[in-house]
Amino acid sequence: MATTAVAVAHCKRGRGLIKVNGVPIELVKPEILCLKAFEPILLLGRQRFAGVDIRIRVRGGGKTSQIYAIRQSIAKALVAFHQKYVDEQSKKEIKDILVRYDRTLLVADPRRCEPKKFGGRGARARFQKSYR
Repeated sequence: MATTAVAVAHCKRGRGLIKVNGVPIELVKPEILCLKAFEPILLLGRQRFAGVDIRIRVRGGGKTSQIYAIRQSIAKALVAFHQKYVDEQSKKEIKDILVRYDRTLLVADPRRCEPKKFGGRGARARFQKSYR
């Protein structure tokens, strides 16, 4: 799972706008995966996002890994915003809700593609050996 997509979210006080590369999150393609990006919003409810604007820059990877990077950056940005500008109690509440649903919303998946080694076709597979 060599996900190379990077999403950076900027969270500030506002009126509930969430934009990805300058485009509203509702218009992110593909539509099927768009629901994945909405997960933190659906879990926590729109009222928690009403007072904040989130701008997300995403680059690298493919469509799927970009969506997963977006959803993680939204979740992390909201937690960081609540820690800095609201209070520790609401931050803990949000964190618990997100982790109970899906841990990958806050914790990155550390798995990466293992590089190929000599003496074989891939990272672990070896060339076939014949005795005769």
